[in-house]
Amino acid sequence: MRFMMLMIPGGYETAAPGTMPSAEAVAAMMKYNEALKNAGVLITLDGLHPPSMGARVSFKGGTPVVTDGPFTEAKEVLGGYWMIEVKSREEAIAWAKKCPASGNEVIEVRQVQEMADFPADVQQAAAGFDALQSRTAGR
Repeated sequence: MRFMMLMIPGGYETAAPGTMPSAEAVAAMMKYNEALKNAGVLITLDGLHPPSMGARVSFKGGTPVVTDGPFTEAKEVLGGYWMIEVKSREEAIAWAKKCPASGNEVIEVRQVQEMADFPADVQQAAAGFDALQSRTAGR
């Protein structure tokens, strides 16, 4: 089973462009990331720049509208993620609990939908999805 562990750092929604974690925080996180890799559960991981450097594209009324960050209505934003493959939800949660997160960070654990989770008509509509994933992996 694949799970995403989504890092939600408190206050990141208002972080200035170029905001970076401390070297100490990165060193602690690297030990955790190495443990995930050494256990054979890590698929991929990345950190994200603050929303002040991002953009949102909304489609109200069917027309794309671009809003540059920061986003004043945002209460929680992603700071990064891990994609892991484990045997159960409980194992994914156990890994999230081992993260050296600070007191203002939350990790949301979400299972990735597999094609087998969908009914036959949805699987048929998504024919070729697996090929898309394999082509984009390792870009």
